[in-house]
Amino acid sequence: MKMKQLLQETKTIAVVGLSNKPDRPSYGVTQYMQARGYKIIPVNPACSEILGETCYPDLSSIPVPVDMVNVFRKSEDCLEIAHEAVKIGAKSLWLQMGVINQEALDYVSAHGLTGIMNQCLMVEHRKLGL
Repeated sequence: MKMKQLLQETKTIAVVGLSNKPDRPSYGVTQYMQARGYKIIPVNPACSEILGETCYPDLSSIPVPVDMVNVFRKSEDCLEIAHEAVKIGAKSLWLQMGVINQEALDYVSAHGLTGIMNQCLMVEHRKLGL
């Protein structure tokens, strides 16, 4: 799937590792996407709310369908997140800039999800002029 189509079809983004600190990249990127009409679902067991949205401890706890799982975690954490993304029926897994795990990408691809690795969601969204 082309990136533009992916971003046009995505409505709900679960953000794994979203920080509640405004100076963190995860906060800025997520705030940008939220301001452009995407439904944001924070996934961070240490917080109850981020950016005005209820926070969940893990992907499996989210009570609504998720289109994209956007990951701001260490690369070695991504395979487990990929398994959860498949389990909840997400359509794509996006590993942010500097997050690299080929095994996680191969896993989601084998299960029919679109996988993006080592790219910033906000940068790509801006590039496409969406």
